[in-house]
Amino acid sequence: MSKRIILDPSHLDIMLKRMAIELAENHGDFEQCALVGLQPRGIALAQRIKSILENDLKVGNITYGELDSTFYRDDFRRSEKILIPSSIELDFPIEGKNIVLIDDVLYTGRSVRSALNALSDFGRPGKTELLTLIDRRFKRELPIQPDYVGTNVDTRAHDRVIVDLENENKVWIITEQQN
Repeated sequence: MSKRIILDPSHLDIMLKRMAIELAENHGDFEQCALVGLQPRGIALAQRIKSILENDLKVGNITYGELDSTFYRDDFRRSEKILIPSSIELDFPIEGKNIVLIDDVLYTGRSVRSALNALSDFGRPGKTELLTLIDRRFKRELPIQPDYVGTNVDTRAHDRVIVDLENENKVWIITEQQN
C-alpha cells in the first residue's frame, strides 16, 4: 500500500476559502440559498465552508442542513450488513430555494444521485448545485458534474481518496498494491 498527500493543510485552507468566495459571489447574501452537507463525509466540509462564509467573508444568516441518503442508494440492499442512517437535519423549507449539496469526494456520482432523490422528498428546490472538494473525474457512472470543485484528481479504480478535515487537515490518495 502506498499513501501520498495530495493536499496539505495550507493548500487545503486556500482551496476551501476559494470555494467559499465562489459561493459568496454566486449567492450574495444567501437569502435564497441553503448549504446541505451530505452524511457522513460531506458534513465536515460543509461546516468548514459555512464557517469561512460566516467568519472570514461575514455572510450572515446562512441556512444549513444535513442530509442522509442511505436508503435512497441503489445498492443499500446488496449487503447483509445492517445499515444505520445518520440524522437528517433539514428544518427549513427547500421549496424554491437554491440548494448547494456538499460532499467531500465525487467519484461515480451515485451518492449525489441518491441525495437528489432524498432531497425531492422535502420539496422542489429552485436550483440544486454541487460542491465537492475532490472530483475523481474518471469512472463516472452518471452524468453528474460539480458546480464548485476544489481540485480534480486522476485516480485508478483501486485507489482511495481520504479526506481528513477534522484531525490532520489533509487529503491523501491510498493505492493498494495489486497482485
